[in-house]
Amino acid sequence: LFLPSFQDLFGVSMVVPLMNLHIKSLGASHTVAGIIGSLYGIMQLFSSTFVGCWSDIVGRRYSLLACILLSALGYFLLGTSTTVFLFAISRVPVGIFKHTLSISKALLSDLVSERDRPLVMGRFNAASSVGFILGPVVGGYLTELEDGFYQTSFFCASIFLLNAGLVWMLPWSEENTGNRGHQQGNKGTDSFSAKANHDILLKSATNGAMASDSLFQSPWIQVATVLKRIKGIACSDLWDIFLVRLLMSVAILLYYSNFSLALEERFGVKPLFAGYLMSYSSALGVLAGCLLGPITRLYQHNTYRILLHSSTLTCTLILLYASALSIWMVILSSTFLAFSTTIGRTCIIDLELTIGGNEASGTLLGVGQSVTSVGRILAPLLSGIAQEFSPCGPPSLAVGLAVAAILIMNANKQKYCNRGNVKLKNQ
Repeated sequence: LFLPSFQDLFGVSMVVPLMNLHIKSLGASHTVAGIIGSLYGIMQLFSSTFVGCWSDIVGRRYSLLACILLSALGYFLLGTSTTVFLFAISRVPVGIFKHTLSISKALLSDLVSERDRPLVMGRFNAASSVGFILGPVVGGYLTELEDGFYQTSFFCASIFLLNAGLVWMLPWSEENTGNRGHQQGNKGTDSFSAKANHDILLKSATNGAMASDSLFQSPWIQVATVLKRIKGIACSDLWDIFLVRLLMSVAILLYYSNFSLALEERFGVKPLFAGYLMSYSSALGVLAGCLLGPITRLYQHNTYRILLHSSTLTCTLILLYASALSIWMVILSSTFLAFSTTIGRTCIIDLELTIGGNEASGTLLGVGQSVTSVGRILAPLLSGIAQEFSPCGPPSLAVGLAVAAILIMNANKQKYCNRGNVKLKNQ
């Protein structure tokens, strides 16, 4: 699963930086390009919850394969887009079904114990982040060739087809055997993980039988089941976790929203330096994902405490950036912010699954993605308003939002520490 996640973001990051240039070369105005980009974001916003819930119903294998193949179709159509209309059409299947990483995370949460989940999720994020770092470099090289954008799009579609083959070849019928071997291998050193893996094997077998039955249900029954599950999430006592995720997402997006412009206005730094600094932060984020294992052991697998401390550190570092008097303070804040944000993103997902329960992991991750999409819509608006007052306006606002998230976590400390499942309405 780590290899397809790496290839997924590697392929996407080759194409995405070139899309604005391509659509403008087709004769689209800035407004039309912006509308198409916004429509993609809106499709992602509404589809992530439905696709995640659908993966709970029909099973991870079929939903993941469907999303990969339809995403490949979207990038193939992008490679044939010679008009603005075809360009817009090519974004539809990608906007609706490009949730491959979310379903992969849901599959990982099904396969590993709750104790090991932050470590595995951290490594998964690190693998995909490496692809995101390398992709733009390869995409920039390919675009120099004749019809470079079209070749890059076809190459991306080919990567998704390769991913579909890899997912199809995964030992789905043997995953329980693999987990049982892992359980026996760790029996002497970690009795908690052995018991957790036993529970996962039982749940996986039950869910697998339900998924195979659900696959052949009427589409209307599947839609009704999806809506019922979404209603259960909406009526559950999970609002505070999703609100924390929204506030922290907007805070981090505000930090990066005017990063290059603010550095130029405040310190006279060229955009090239800002680009290097962001690449440096991304590389540190990969390292942070690999360090989650020792960190979770240090905190005795208390995800709530890790999230609270990482959010507090994030808030402090954004405040340091907002009040920085020299570029070295910006470099210092960016260095540690890469660690705190990576750890925080992994821990909020783990907390969602811990409190909400693994039985609806696809739905929970889908709702979480929708919440993040709302943040991506709100952040540019808030950033624009805050920049009217000062170049330090967006990070200053981000500090306020992060403080609000920390206060919400403190107010609900008892629920997080109990780590009991919140019953959904349909349960």
